[in-house]
Amino acid sequence: MAQVLEFKLPDLGEGLTEAEIVRWLVSVGDVVAIDQPVVEVETAKAMVEVPCPYGGVVTARFGEEGTELPVGAPLITVAVGATESTGAAPARPEASPSSGDTAESSGNVLVGYGTGAPAARRRRIRPAAPAASVVEQAHGPSRTTGHMAAPAPAQVRSSATASAVGGTAVAPGQVHRTTAVAQDGPVAVISPLVRKLAREHDVDLRALTGSGPDGLILRADVERALRAPETAPATPAAAAVASAGTAQGERVPLRGVRGAVADKLSRSRREIPDATCWVDADATELMAARAAMNAAGGQKISLLALLARICTAALERHPELNSTVDMDAREIVRLPAVHLGFAAQTERGLVVPVVKDAHKRSAESLTAEFARLTEAARQGALTPADLTGGTFTLNNYGVFGVDGSTPIINHPEAAMLGVGRIVPKPWVHQGELAVRQVVQLSLTFDHRVCDGGTAGGFLRYVADCVEQPSVLLRTL
Repeated sequence: MAQVLEFKLPDLGEGLTEAEIVRWLVSVGDVVAIDQPVVEVETAKAMVEVPCPYGGVVTARFGEEGTELPVGAPLITVAVGATESTGAAPARPEASPSSGDTAESSGNVLVGYGTGAPAARRRRIRPAAPAASVVEQAHGPSRTTGHMAAPAPAQVRSSATASAVGGTAVAPGQVHRTTAVAQDGPVAVISPLVRKLAREHDVDLRALTGSGPDGLILRADVERALRAPETAPATPAAAAVASAGTAQGERVPLRGVRGAVADKLSRSRREIPDATCWVDADATELMAARAAMNAAGGQKISLLALLARICTAALERHPELNSTVDMDAREIVRLPAVHLGFAAQTERGLVVPVVKDAHKRSAESLTAEFARLTEAARQGALTPADLTGGTFTLNNYGVFGVDGSTPIINHPEAAMLGVGRIVPKPWVHQGELAVRQVVQLSLTFDHRVCDGGTAGGFLRYVADCVEQPSVLLRTL
């Protein structure tokens, strides 16, 4: 007899809690091999193809393209051991086993699908009678005309646990109830489409009484709540609120890269007591040194690579700024390696790729790695590993034609160096007024890890190296 296994959305990287379905790579009835990609999703970090750790026949898909699913929500169910018979109703889906439980599972280590102990089985308590309504909610509402075919029993039971309650994934071993609950409990909603509709229109799901089986909140309940203000007697206060609501402009969901940036920067502002210092520097000699390097032949050296090399040398002198703060332990953690992030603007928004072990790289190696990561960012091909693990960030906002800025620290790092545009300006050089190539440098730092003297010493060393690149030679 076929065994139907449920494959849930795995943890795709550090700090990721949800992903948006971009494109399905398989359909119901398709035969998939172990580790075959089945769906392409967009996380807050990158576009990722998700491989399925089971081989067999796809019996159900959960979520349409464009749907956002939390980590731990079911993606597909696969009938293992029955690739020749797809018409019969599949067996009851089981909780996702480890690779040690079946020969049809993967050896790859996905979070929750590794090669360790078997995952805990999840109880199914939904009754079979109202299953059709549950599946209707899991796969979208039915039309006012037409007829929906009854799903297979396995799909019904799997759909009953397809979504997280209130936007939170249901952990293995927990009971997923869809009955009405108290105000401090989970909301009786299964369909992510219902939650999305309520979220977009600011409808409080806890205030609704579900008309579905066991008090389940359906899409019709949300739509009824949206129509209610139109028929309710309007008071002056209510009219003012409604007018203010309709006067608002277009609502753009904060999700994907934009949502991740919003969350991280908001957290940085909440948790980090930052301060900024800045200085103007004469970059004429640095520009001349770069021109001389490139004139000698070989690989062209980028200006960003030279600034990165200066940063790593400055961090070696001031390791306090290559650290993070552990408030739970009330400790400052000084990090031994410099993993240098750099801000890159793409069509998807701002991303910060990370050059690993930047302190061990030469200017040529840094140039090559910056070029590789920048191209991957433009193509949307950065992996979560390319975007995590940074310890210090270099922000070259001068490419946007601006002179200065006060950067927001990339949490949980402790500092960020900002570099403005390099432009000709009048400058006193060797006692005489001259036109020189001038750049503004700014350092935003976490005041918990150091005082202004350390931050000023770091920035002054960077400025000295920019003005006199020979200073850097002492550390090479």
